[in-house]
Amino acid sequence: MRPALPPLLCLALALALALVPGFPRAQVADQSGAVATTNAAADEAAAQPLWEAGLSAFGARSPAYPGAAQRSADGIVLPYFLYRGRVLRAERGTVGVRAARTERAELDIGFAGSFGSSATGNDARRGMPDIGTLVEFGPRLRWQLGPALGGQLTLSVPLRGAFDVSDGFGYRGLALEPSLSWGRRVAGFSLGTSVGLLVADERLADTFYGVAPAFALPSRPAYAARAGLVATRWSFVLNRRLHRDWAVFGFVRVDSVRGAANRSSPLVDTTTGTAAGLGLAWTFARSERPAER
Repeated sequence: MRPALPPLLCLALALALALVPGFPRAQVADQSGAVATTNAAADEAAAQPLWEAGLSAFGARSPAYPGAAQRSADGIVLPYFLYRGRVLRAERGTVGVRAARTERAELDIGFAGSFGSSATGNDARRGMPDIGTLVEFGPRLRWQLGPALGGQLTLSVPLRGAFDVSDGFGYRGLALEPSLSWGRRVAGFSLGTSVGLLVADERLADTFYGVAPAFALPSRPAYAARAGLVATRWSFVLNRRLHRDWAVFGFVRVDSVRGAANRSSPLVDTTTGTAAGLGLAWTFARSERPAER
């Protein structure tokens, strides 16, 4: 089993697809049309190719982090490469090693990431260090809970360490992101919704919500961030394959910091924030050999 590209390049491209605005990582990479589907059970049943390569273009408008009032619009065009090997996997928003799998559960070790944001574009953080581009690495447990309302319920529990690419891959802490998702296909559309929690340790929470004394102002007092709940998240995704090689996708995500550990941080301006995005994916090459189930 050989991918069309060298393994390191495959990892780089799949990781690049995961690098979209959000914290700890955005959902676009998980839900982008041709590069991911909301119905895992249907995926396994279909005869998918061992690998696919293409281009994905999308735009999104989102807060810099949960609780930020400032919003930014971003657009990007990225190559992607999916590989569905028995052990090495690059799909569904992660890339890495499938460590173990049973009929209903799967444990993988992989990557994800999120673009950073400039402090100059955020009134609350003006004068503070920028939030760097983060790469996350660690295990993820996915459990197929079974059918519900004509779709499939899945529990996902990733635990990943975050590293700042902008600072020589400096360690930034741990993120836990349990989520419960439901997906199905209706009239040619793949749709899904999920609800989850973002939890961070003290070090990672401080990256987003801490204010060191050196950056304190009368309107922005010093603040020591605490470990705990970062936000509650709900998302909705809709995918549609227009052609064998073309697909469109869109998402809406709502984050709430109500009850979060750092709700009182001076860097939190609002309780609820909404992100939305739309994109197009083109697959220009695929393997004739099907993926091994």
